[in-house]
Amino acid sequence: MNGTTGQTRHQDRVWSVDEHLDDVLSKIAPLDPIELQLLDAQGCVLVEDITVPVALPPFDNSSMDGYAVRAADTTPATQDAPISLTVIGDIAAGPGELPSVGTGQAARIMTGAPLPPGADAVVPVEWTDGGAGEGPAAEMRAHSAAPQDAGGEVRVHRPAAAGAHIRTRGSDVTEGEPALAAGTVLGPSQIGLLAALGRGTVRVRPRPRVVVLSTGSELVQPGEALGPGQIHDSNSFQLTAAARAAGALAYRVGAVADDAETLRSTLEDQLIRADLLVTSGGVSVGAYDVVKETLTALSAEEGTVEFRKLAMQPGKPQGFGLIGPDRIPLLALPGNPVSSYVSFELFVRPALRTLMGLSDVHRPILRARITDAIASSPKGRRQFLRGSHDAEAGTVAPVGGAGSHLIKAMAHANALIVVPEEATEVTADSEVDVVLLG
Repeated sequence: MNGTTGQTRHQDRVWSVDEHLDDVLSKIAPLDPIELQLLDAQGCVLVEDITVPVALPPFDNSSMDGYAVRAADTTPATQDAPISLTVIGDIAAGPGELPSVGTGQAARIMTGAPLPPGADAVVPVEWTDGGAGEGPAAEMRAHSAAPQDAGGEVRVHRPAAAGAHIRTRGSDVTEGEPALAAGTVLGPSQIGLLAALGRGTVRVRPRPRVVVLSTGSELVQPGEALGPGQIHDSNSFQLTAAARAAGALAYRVGAVADDAETLRSTLEDQLIRADLLVTSGGVSVGAYDVVKETLTALSAEEGTVEFRKLAMQPGKPQGFGLIGPDRIPLLALPGNPVSSYVSFELFVRPALRTLMGLSDVHRPILRARITDAIASSPKGRRQFLRGSHDAEAGTVAPVGGAGSHLIKAMAHANALIVVPEEATEVTADSEVDVVLLG
């Protein structure tokens, strides 16, 4: 940005919520795929179908600490008349030579260790005397403390059926079957599966990098004392947290004073690390609305940002455009805390999920019975009120008033109650659309 004055498009018409959202999403494309190490891919969207290269588990193994046996040898075993088997060695998890189990023999085996030739069942150690010559054992004695237990005899008090306590090869997944489909968001379990399949890297769309800043000379960093006319900056924290919750890598710049040159240089500095920029404040019609002033002055080479009036409450003033040489999307949100958060949910979150390459970018919307009447709603505007949704009862209750500064009410809400443009009031016990949050 070089400060050259350009022409930002202005339109006097009022945009609907859907028109603005459609315009935003039409100008945003999913990020290009990259190859990432597994842990770096957490939270990213997979862009390739993954098939199983080798069966899991790759060999028959024990699901218990106990003894690998021939099931037929244990058939007569009872608590009162245990049978004795000759212990021929230990089998621990990991590589090693496996002894062959013959008739009347047993091999002490640990959980996860491969089943030895000749054995077709595992007797849990609790069904034996553990080689101690006494009653049922609670556990195996450590090899270092009782090396003799790797030999000698073990008494078995209960029979084991063929196949008992064995995890057979391919019982989880078989070679060649689908493991994960493109479009899957990689969480801990999916990362674990990829690791189990031997994948060290995976091809994904990266998590979008979001830079969040708020504007206003009255804003003070939390933890610092307030002076006359000052308030703590909550928007940059709220919006950064919301971006992270949506799956983005979010960077909080903090508050920028109401000075056009300061904002211009700040935006210029941040473009290098942003896939999306989010500002709050300074988009209305005041004399110190610095975001509108600064972005209106962008040249055609630097991008175009349009400021609009939307038929919604809260969040009437909105700005959107593509700036910088790489045309980075910028969403300029209003400064009131509730207005900025509602605007994030309606416009920024879908934009982030579009960058991630997700197929479903919207919050779930359902119908619920409203417990309290809404006395008035502005005609011609879609109103979004904070609500407390009870999924079990199928109800929603308004939380706090309609004021766009009531941030406490937002913190106690788990939904947005939608009052359509044509409605001027809502009666108690009627059904409304509810946008679920979180």
